[in-house]
Amino acid sequence: MKSFLSGCGLLLALGLFAAGTVAGEHSATMPAPRDANWKVRADLLNKRIKETPDAQLLFIGDSITQGWEGGGAKEAWEKYYGNRKAVNLGIGGDRTQHVLWRLQNGNLDGVKPKAAVVMIGTNNSNGEDNTPGQIAEGVQAIVKELRTRQPQMKILLLAIFPRSENFSPQRGKLTQINQVLQKLDDGQNVHFLDIGHRFLNDDGILPASIMPDYLHLNQRGYEIWAEAIEPKLAALLGDKAVK
Repeated sequence: MKSFLSGCGLLLALGLFAAGTVAGEHSATMPAPRDANWKVRADLLNKRIKETPDAQLLFIGDSITQGWEGGGAKEAWEKYYGNRKAVNLGIGGDRTQHVLWRLQNGNLDGVKPKAAVVMIGTNNSNGEDNTPGQIAEGVQAIVKELRTRQPQMKILLLAIFPRSENFSPQRGKLTQINQVLQKLDDGQNVHFLDIGHRFLNDDGILPASIMPDYLHLNQRGYEIWAEAIEPKLAALLGDKAVK
């Protein structure tokens, strides 16, 4: 009887191990590049890093981050980050796995920034591509990669911004992910900040006057973003807040 129970215990342990292994193997946590056009942009970002060895601030993300380079956002970028040796590491369409690949392939080489602003995961939330848990694990993997490669760098992890004009299952999915990401805040190296409510009206509507397509920010949207994170970001950088 004892031998039988021991055997059952071993089988159970092996089963749990196997289940855990399978659960951890999903697209959101597996570093991966994209197509040739994407590689051009990724190489450009690596070039930026090489040309800015004294970079003090990184912005890491997808098209919402890349949008800081758009005409409407340039004024806010210059006002808040022009004197902070900031580098934009955003690529439109990126998911957590693509950011992971970039961090392992040049985006962090040769620099020692003071801080990074990270916001990623909305593209993983499309349809049934990834579950909320998988997306949270993808973001967690990015934070771990940043902490390993840049231990001196403070991470300002932003909640994934709301999307769609009104309440929706996808917006709810993002809320679930953000609730998990908040647990990554350790008060020292990783700081979580949710500014999503600043983009919404009092009735929960996401106005086109801030996000014309209910996903990407316009000039006013980027101003709201910059204003919302400035007190915390200045503290992490150890400099004076821009007013």
